[in-house]
Amino acid sequence: MTLRVKNGIMHLNLLNIEYRRNFDMNPLLPLDQFVPDGEARQHADGRLYLYGSLDVPGDDSYCSCRYRVFSSDSLTHWTDHGVSFSTSDGAAGEFEGNRLYAPDCVCKDGVYYLYFCLSNGREAVATSGSPAGPFSDPVAVIGADGDGIDPSVFIDDDGQAYYYWGQFSLCGARLKENMRELDMSTVNRALITEQEHGFHEGASVRKHNGIYYLLYTDISRGGASCISYAMSRSPLGPFTKGGVVIDNTGCDPKNWNDHGCIAEFNGSWYVFYHRATNNSCFSRRACAEPITFTADGRIPEVEMTTQGTQGPLSPLPVLEAGRACLLSGAAYIESRLEQGVYQEYLSHIQDGNWAAYKYFDFGQAAVSGFTMAAANGRFDSVYSARVELRLDSPDGTLIGTLDIPPTGGWTDWRDFSCPVQPVQGRHALYLVFHGDLGRLCSVKEFHFIA
Repeated sequence: MTLRVKNGIMHLNLLNIEYRRNFDMNPLLPLDQFVPDGEARQHADGRLYLYGSLDVPGDDSYCSCRYRVFSSDSLTHWTDHGVSFSTSDGAAGEFEGNRLYAPDCVCKDGVYYLYFCLSNGREAVATSGSPAGPFSDPVAVIGADGDGIDPSVFIDDDGQAYYYWGQFSLCGARLKENMRELDMSTVNRALITEQEHGFHEGASVRKHNGIYYLLYTDISRGGASCISYAMSRSPLGPFTKGGVVIDNTGCDPKNWNDHGCIAEFNGSWYVFYHRATNNSCFSRRACAEPITFTADGRIPEVEMTTQGTQGPLSPLPVLEAGRACLLSGAAYIESRLEQGVYQEYLSHIQDGNWAAYKYFDFGQAAVSGFTMAAANGRFDSVYSARVELRLDSPDGTLIGTLDIPPTGGWTDWRDFSCPVQPVQGRHALYLVFHGDLGRLCSVKEFHFIA
């Protein structure tokens, strides 16, 4: 591989050379799909199906009038099954015209039940013979309709189904055999509460080794950024708070909430959650991380990563800068169509900002250089941006420094390279930015050179 040198800076034309890229990582789905509030279920065909809301980038409200279902047999390659249900095509009857908030989907006796809530507070269920839908014939959930948001359904080992719903104070009850009506004699309107458990919304129930785990959006750390869990020996409680499973603080400057579940897939357990992007709380993406259980049934808190459900990444393939799992300062992940392809990049970077990528395995790669596709919208050569490559923290070991001189536009990409110090083992990479005059640069992608 030949690097060319201009003005003392090594350049490599990434855009004209094909590299094997990392794809099996966070966020999980294609970059033009924004699916928050994920409920993951492994159904009878062995595939894991991901149900969630559907955000529209650039919108100023949560969710949309459509649901879209994705599935995977590996958690690395996802199939887009298209729109599974809509309230904007005339087929939703009395529920037409309202935005669809967080859903859940379970199977009983060969029928798949899609439970959903709407922006006007209604709750309903539609059915299908397929886990991917399309779902049709929606009817109100009698006993919960008009009473809250974020339905969750759990079917116990004996076949009894339970329904959970609400905000601030969680309600729960048995579902009748028709799966459309609550047994009102079993209703508990305070399974967990904001005051005692930090419960905000987004309940989800699973069972593992005889313990019922109630996952929920937790505001105990100041915002609705945590997915926490409570534990019980009964599906209707009482529940005792266990702790935080994951906290998405730091994924975007305007991040507000988190919502997801834990799910078993082929014997392993994962937490599914979402991250905000685009400097907006209305453009959220599905992500996942592996979790474990301690001997006493607790779930240790896990961190957000770039690698997601798979092992550490190779440092050699090209990595999109939008895969950052943590951001600081004004920097955020911005989206745009570029030559007909949906792209994301790191944007609006200022002095002292950083972006983190966790984790890389340098054990099999004797890296000697680093290359970045970046842009600097300034025209005066005085205003170069400087990028420090640090390991494991913003103040960690410095392994290289890269300069990004003006390119004439904030998406006028050029390729810049620098040598790096030898690295061994598993490390997080922090890109730390420095410079003057506010906005410094944008970053599209990067990779290490062996």
